[in-house]
Amino acid sequence: MPTFDLASVIQTFSVYAFPVLLAITLHEAAHGYAARHFGDHTAEQAGRITLNPLAHIDLVGTILIPIGLYVLTAGSFLFGYAKPVPVNFSALRRPKRDMIWVALAGPGSNVFQALGWAVLLVLLYGLGSQEAFLQEVAKAGILVNVIMTIFNLLPLPPVDGGRILVGLLPWRAAVAVSRIEPYGFFILLALLFTGLLSDYWMRPLMGLSFELINELMGGLLTLFFRPLAP
Repeated sequence: MPTFDLASVIQTFSVYAFPVLLAITLHEAAHGYAARHFGDHTAEQAGRITLNPLAHIDLVGTILIPIGLYVLTAGSFLFGYAKPVPVNFSALRRPKRDMIWVALAGPGSNVFQALGWAVLLVLLYGLGSQEAFLQEVAKAGILVNVIMTIFNLLPLPPVDGGRILVGLLPWRAAVAVSRIEPYGFFILLALLFTGLLSDYWMRPLMGLSFELINELMGGLLTLFFRPLAP
């Protein structure tokens, strides 16, 4: 039975709270901005094109499930989700093509955030800052956004990667893949609990992502992540 360490939970929450809220908020708002750009105003009318994190937080998926899993597994397993931004794909000017950009906008925002946190971490090092808490927050920002990028690019509807795949495939194949969507969440849970998602998708691509970011930062991230890939 995993042990519950309240001090550890509070410390982890204090480090991850801001990076997680920022990552979720910008991810969901980016979907809304992209949808509006391509002709669908559903998210705008629902008040979801906003940088207010409260508009994107789902009580169960963003708060209760992650906290519950953290406590029950002593932090070894985490899963959660935000409130999806409503998009009427038929309202897009060119639905099949524009769907790709709307879906890609969310993970794209996480890529830029991961790079931004990496730049901050390297700047802190370059300036000789000894602020350990801010360094931990920056490291958390990199990790959270890398995880969100890779997870959301999984080519399984209704995850963003599934939408991108449907948009890229020829019409007949796209229709076949889109039929998976009603079962996508259950397939995702099965992949999570069997470890297949972690072993064959998340970990390999996270390792590659950290190496790429490290190269862009001149190899300095190895000073903060040992080993580099989590």
